[in-house]
Amino acid sequence: MTSPVALEFARKIRAREHAVGYWIVMDAPVATERIARLGYDYVAVDAQHGLLGYSGVLNGMLAIDAGNTSAGVVRVESNDLTAIGKALDAGAAGIIVPLVNTAADAAAAVSAAKYPPLGGRSYGPMRSALRIGPVPAEANDTTLVFAMIETPDGLANVEQIAATPGLDGVYVGPSDLTLAVGGAFPGDPAVAGEFEEALEKVAKAAEAAGIAAGIHTADGALASKRLRQGYTFATVASDLVHLEAVARQHLNAALED
Repeated sequence: MTSPVALEFARKIRAREHAVGYWIVMDAPVATERIARLGYDYVAVDAQHGLLGYSGVLNGMLAIDAGNTSAGVVRVESNDLTAIGKALDAGAAGIIVPLVNTAADAAAAVSAAKYPPLGGRSYGPMRSALRIGPVPAEANDTTLVFAMIETPDGLANVEQIAATPGLDGVYVGPSDLTLAVGGAFPGDPAVAGEFEEALEKVAKAAEAAGIAAGIHTADGALASKRLRQGYTFATVASDLVHLEAVARQHLNAALED
């Protein structure tokens, strides 16, 4: 039986309703569980750049599900059948696939996330059977697939990517997208105009295809701004960034005269 949390998240994403998530890069299950109880629609565990391995992904899914409030999502390390299958078998309700450059890349991601006859996912739901359900057809209906738009080719081909059958959404990696439009470093203000134009292009492509448009953001205020600009879901910061920022604030306060 599919988790009601996962079902509601899938419904929200596919209806293009607003959703807000949080980003996890550390293998700290207790901290992840506390975050997952706050009311975010989803909590995403980063297996690409995060400081964790497969056990960390599994621990993250366990912690998120313990909160029984947020859906668990995994950014997989690559557009690979095994990587995608393992993340889903761990209980992820959705996957974010990096470096999608073409519609063929997007189709490969969808295929890796779906059981036959829709795709090539191998059947072995060691844990996902408890969250998404053991029936292949039901898992196919519920599992969400997001393609990251973060490269020059991905941006150029975003309309075709968004139109890929079975794809539930596109997701902007803002740091890489800044580099893709000519920035010298992530967040480079010299390409702020080009970056905003790229964001608008992605949002419009998703809207035209009838799928969700997601983006990573530095904070809640920026997430709110992107949702007002046409994005349908937004992820906020990360656990490590917030840990450092709050620790710095307290240190500065303690050292004030």
